[in-house]
Amino acid sequence: MGLSVVTNVSALVAHRAVTTTSDSMTRSLERLSSGYRINRAADDAAGLAISQNLRAQITGLKQAARNTQDGISVVRTADGALHAATSLLHRMRDLSVQAANDGGLTDSAKQAIQSELNQLKEELTRIGGTTTFNGKSLLDGTYQGTFQIGANRGETLTVVIGSPGLGVTTAGLGLSSVDVTGSTALASTVTPAISDAEGLPAPGRVVLAGDFTTGGLYPASFAGLAGSITYKGKTFDLSTVDYSGAVTATDYVTRLNAAALPFFGTPHTPFTGSAGGLTFTGETPAVGSTAPEAVALTPAYTGQSGASRAISMIDDAVDVVSSLRAYLGAVENRFEHVIGGLTTSIENITASVSRISDTDMAWEMAAFSRHQILSQAGTAMLSQAVRAPQNILALLR
Repeated sequence: MGLSVVTNVSALVAHRAVTTTSDSMTRSLERLSSGYRINRAADDAAGLAISQNLRAQITGLKQAARNTQDGISVVRTADGALHAATSLLHRMRDLSVQAANDGGLTDSAKQAIQSELNQLKEELTRIGGTTTFNGKSLLDGTYQGTFQIGANRGETLTVVIGSPGLGVTTAGLGLSSVDVTGSTALASTVTPAISDAEGLPAPGRVVLAGDFTTGGLYPASFAGLAGSITYKGKTFDLSTVDYSGAVTATDYVTRLNAAALPFFGTPHTPFTGSAGGLTFTGETPAVGSTAPEAVALTPAYTGQSGASRAISMIDDAVDVVSSLRAYLGAVENRFEHVIGGLTTSIENITASVSRISDTDMAWEMAAFSRHQILSQAGTAMLSQAVRAPQNILALLR
């Protein structure tokens, strides 16, 4: 290229190189001073979009971890109250066992025991009605809380404590009628067995009053069975039968017979239910049987004392509370595992964001040193390019 005084192409080239190097050095300074590789969208458009999405995920996971901690707090609050309720139930059971000792207690002593039981029942109701978390009742049977345990929609865990009408209160646990001073006896009719010596052999029967087949009535009738059937020298406690899972009247009778058959060892099904009552039928006396043998095959019904029934009722309540505490313990363990998973996810995603958006200080410092040297060299060459046209003066002299 020829020499020109109008356009200094060499200076323009040097200026362009110096400008480019200066821009690169400025970006390196910005990255080194901020610690971020991406300071604006132009630095890495795709990287910016990915890192921002990941940052949103991280903040969501951190909030989910705090939500999960709230869940643990709710569960622990409920469990603490249930522990107190369990202690009350244990004391109530001890008092019921004491009251069942008829041979050593007077009526006034039983009344004193009942007075303490009444106070304990009131305290149980108070605990169930006043245990709250942030204003939400936990043990009255209405609590159903959904916790957001993830950063995305639908990542929830629902905790249900009790059910409507079945809270951890005296009424909810079925203890309102606990009274160790009285007794529970169902209306009953006994038909003695007839021996061969007395006439046509016929089995003995006991009929307990109640409706054991009509829909809507039979569950309460079976639940209200109290007292015992004595037959062939064995006494069967009616209140000990487990009706869990029973739906129809046939289901209830089946469960009752399933408990009675192995206990009495009878060759036939002893219990049958009807709208008029529950019938226990004994064996038919054999041919040649005598009157004493018929008496031995005649079943008898004995009512349940208030103390004995209280023990059974309180045992059922303890089972309910213990099952609920076991459920809450399992939920708490799950919450803790959730927090562990969230913490690991936060750690891994944060590392991913760092790899995308953070400055590699060693590499960037090396690049900055390179840009700095190039900037100094480009400035020196620009100075030389600016002075180059002065050589033309030598031609003009």
